[in-house]
Amino acid sequence: MRLFLVVFLLFAVEGYGQNSGDCRSAIPVCADEAFIWVADGAGDIDDFDPDVIRQTGCLEKGSVGSANIENNTSWFVFRAGTDGQIGFDIEALPVSPGGTITAEWDFALYGPDVDCASISSGSAQPIRCNYEVNDTRFTGMGVNPENGQEGAPFVKGSQNTYDEFLDVQAGELYFLLINNYNTNFDGDAESYILTFTGSSVDADQNSALDCTLRDEFLGLDITACTGDPDIVLSALNSPAGPDITNVRWSVDIDLDGTPDTNLPSGPTAFTYTVTSPNTGRYFVEIETSTGQTITDDILIIFYGVPGPIRVDTLSDLSDSNDVEVVVLGGGSYEYSVNGSPFQDSPIFRDLPPGENQLVVNDKNGCGTTEPIPFLVLGYPKFFTPNGDSINDTWNVQGLETLADPVVFIFDRYGKLLKQIDETSEGWDGTFNGRQLPASDYWFRLEYGRVEGGEVVNNVIRSHFSLKR
Repeated sequence: MRLFLVVFLLFAVEGYGQNSGDCRSAIPVCADEAFIWVADGAGDIDDFDPDVIRQTGCLEKGSVGSANIENNTSWFVFRAGTDGQIGFDIEALPVSPGGTITAEWDFALYGPDVDCASISSGSAQPIRCNYEVNDTRFTGMGVNPENGQEGAPFVKGSQNTYDEFLDVQAGELYFLLINNYNTNFDGDAESYILTFTGSSVDADQNSALDCTLRDEFLGLDITACTGDPDIVLSALNSPAGPDITNVRWSVDIDLDGTPDTNLPSGPTAFTYTVTSPNTGRYFVEIETSTGQTITDDILIIFYGVPGPIRVDTLSDLSDSNDVEVVVLGGGSYEYSVNGSPFQDSPIFRDLPPGENQLVVNDKNGCGTTEPIPFLVLGYPKFFTPNGDSINDTWNVQGLETLADPVVFIFDRYGKLLKQIDETSEGWDGTFNGRQLPASDYWFRLEYGRVEGGEVVNNVIRSHFSLKR
């Protein structure tokens, strides 16, 4: 049994929906009935860095050296409904009945359970793909229905346009890119038939793919970066197709669960374009000619490059030098200090006194900072003024980062022995030219710290040891 999903890719047709060239707006599909999708599919939003993709061994230029990775591009997303085997056929159709086939359809399949950011960055690689020259009308996964050729692992230059069937488990999510890889870039309408096949489909076409995913016709929730291209939401991707009498768009900006802003709506408001950095949950309500109401919503969150960033000292000058990284932004970040592996926690403990290097990475792929130097105020727990040029003096490190710092050193009886500031080389363990005995000594640090735009006076007291 075969299930037919007919997709007409039109370069620009007024009143028709669109398949975005961006995987963030992939159209959810299932396999319980035939669907007709009409789209420009021009691939005008770049998903891939060509210099990266051409090194994958899969999405690189195959047998056609002048071909294009993104042309008449369509993205689909589907979720496996049962355990089993899934394949598909992509059949090229002529521009007009009885005409010549000018498109050469190829594909890349990603999954299971990857996100669009990973696909676009190249960190997620296709698990099935084929960009070979088609010598039949078909390409896909499984068995070529035109010549019976079975799918095989992709080999560049093999001329085999079929990959193997895919073993799936229920609940797994997959993204499918279909692309016109030919050298015909004149913008003419191109079309194809997409047919799902495999043992899961043969067993039950109604359950092979999870049809509840189709209800999310605006697409899956999107994580984007500030400055990314516009995101186009389409009401025409709903199960109603073009049978629309009215469309109402709205957005929940403060994410409290209730739409608070009405957006341009009306009988012809088939799409709404979300521009960076307008984070929100977007809602659509569609009315059909039969009186049916169809709704959906999608959460779109824009993240930016990490920053501004500050490093707060947790322990000041206690027995450990602990800091917390504070990023003033709404992203999801990970942190590295002094080249350490990235960690989710913003807290670092027992850092060495003096200058350290911090790097912050946005886990959504929106940017990584250059190394940021920061100073940890610290002091040696002991020093050995024996003239060997190793630990011969004692000082508080990082004084230069403070406002008007002064350090007072006392013996155990409270007698003032030395006063140093940010210009001093430190204390050599003497008083009035006389070496003092090995013992514990105390210090008081007075300084100013800028907090909230004002200088606040601070006092820290602690102790250290002189060893001889």
